[in-house]
Amino acid sequence: MSLASRPGATKPVRAKPAAPRKPAARRRKIPYSTAEIHEIFRRFSIQRPEPKGELEHVNPFTLVVAVALSAQATDAGVNKATRALFAIADTPEKILALGEDKVRDHIKTIGLYRNKAKNVIALSQRLVDEYGGEVPKSREELVTLPGVGRKTANVVMSMAFGIPTLAVDTHVFRIGNRLRIAPGKTPDEVEAAFLKIIPDEYLFHAHHWLILHGRYCCKARKPECERCVIADICKSPEKTVDVPAPLVELPV
Repeated sequence: MSLASRPGATKPVRAKPAAPRKPAARRRKIPYSTAEIHEIFRRFSIQRPEPKGELEHVNPFTLVVAVALSAQATDAGVNKATRALFAIADTPEKILALGEDKVRDHIKTIGLYRNKAKNVIALSQRLVDEYGGEVPKSREELVTLPGVGRKTANVVMSMAFGIPTLAVDTHVFRIGNRLRIAPGKTPDEVEAAFLKIIPDEYLFHAHHWLILHGRYCCKARKPECERCVIADICKSPEKTVDVPAPLVELPV
């Protein structure tokens, strides 16, 4: 007689099958080693040791305004429109005293200038009412300002306050996806992907290096691979050259 069939014997309890594990979220793999990523930014640092943004400004406030105006406009076009404006109104108080009509007249050569003029006035009013005329330093506060999104906030944090961030504009977005180094369907995804891989010592200038590389070398319509200092490392399927350009410091 088996143990299970004896009087008073308890039947063995069969273990419940383990619940199927949910597949872990996969990190998107990129075709670059850590050493290759480090070398890419090392070369950028030699090419442009002290990169600077091309939007003209004289203080954090004029930087906020300039970056907000640069949406769907070129830096050169914004600079041309804001030189005269900032010469007479470089604080939110002065902008409010100038008034929306005159602000609009100064920036009418910029795309969407009517709506942007309203935002500049509303932004200035918010700064005066809630921040004593000073530009806040945190992203959470900056993005609440009229006409200021995450990209603008990141630019201001970096350029005005020296806080390492990565603003994703069209150039950075293109490079992240074209080179398959920080792929993403949205600017936020590309930003997150870049922040995972950029070495800490290169993060502060990475935003400008990527923008300038995209603006002057890895251009939208036709990348100029023969002028690229990372052509030998680049994994873009659009690449036409495997030999890197001479690694020399470029004039500012």
